[in-house]
Amino acid sequence: MRLAKPLQPVDASWKHLPIKPRGTTKLGFSLRPRQIESFGLNVQETLEALLALPFELVRLPAYWNQIEARAGGFDTSDLERQLAAAERAGKQVILAIGAVKNFGYPEFYVPPHQLAQPLPEGSVVRPSTHADLLAGATRFIHRVVERFRDRSTIVAWQLEHESVDPLGVEHSWRLGADFVERELDALRGADPTRPVMMSGFLPTSSVVRLSQWWQTRDQGDSLAVARRLADIVGIDYYPRHALFRLGPRTVYLDGSGTIDDLRQGNKRLMVSEGQAEPWEAVTVPPNPGGRAMFSCGPAAVIRNYNAAMEWSSWTEPLEAYLFWGADYWVLRDRSGDSTYLHAVKRILTGS
Repeated sequence: MRLAKPLQPVDASWKHLPIKPRGTTKLGFSLRPRQIESFGLNVQETLEALLALPFELVRLPAYWNQIEARAGGFDTSDLERQLAAAERAGKQVILAIGAVKNFGYPEFYVPPHQLAQPLPEGSVVRPSTHADLLAGATRFIHRVVERFRDRSTIVAWQLEHESVDPLGVEHSWRLGADFVERELDALRGADPTRPVMMSGFLPTSSVVRLSQWWQTRDQGDSLAVARRLADIVGIDYYPRHALFRLGPRTVYLDGSGTIDDLRQGNKRLMVSEGQAEPWEAVTVPPNPGGRAMFSCGPAAVIRNYNAAMEWSSWTEPLEAYLFWGADYWVLRDRSGDSTYLHAVKRILTGS
């Protein structure tokens, strides 16, 4: 644990840090439409700006409550525009289809008309307890895959997000592994040709590791389930994040996790989320003028990337490294601080 002032001077060390070579690892980012809107940015314009950078891969979300905003509806127009932009830019795409959980706060995207009552806190959501939710989720997955499976730019599907872990700090319910298995059956039935990626949070401190084990001890955490079910295991890697404010300072968890336990099973590996923006004790990352946040300044973007490339040097090469927080770099740039963008450009050109 670290106790630190959250606001820090913008550190220029990002200009001089060495950049580790990435070999065959593809570099990419995740598009977070809801976060972009919270920043006051335009989603399509932000995507176009990021696609102009020499990334190879972009992860796009298919949000269930947006596509099926009303009963009987199925509107993929936003996703179509995003996918078309990625195709024009020559990028490969991982399409995250949820259905219940998907990346980007609040990470829960079930339409209200599909869930009569809130999911019970402290429960495990199983096919036997929520048959209607499972039926709706598998139907949605099948329709999305059927709509987009002919798009050659899509190289993988992502099923759920940190599939069987509790949903952040707001909710303590979890999806059962058997629920996720039924979703996977629907996905593979709709497209048996493409690989399926499933993600899990990598504990980088003993506190988080113990908490995660305790909460998921009955069926294993999302990384364990991904290792068992998925073709590609996605690691969500956040070495430093805030816990809570303590007067003018913040308590942070600060660690550097490894992937020792993931070298078994001949699974393909990628970093599905590599921390490249602050994770403070608020939902929307702060954007202070002339300052950076302690949890992740521009130099940390490079250090986190380097740590993942170090893993690649003693395991099988990572399939990809997806930076988490690309829209935040655009926000900072338009607010007069281009250091995050320049740090990432150093990685893109120097790796």
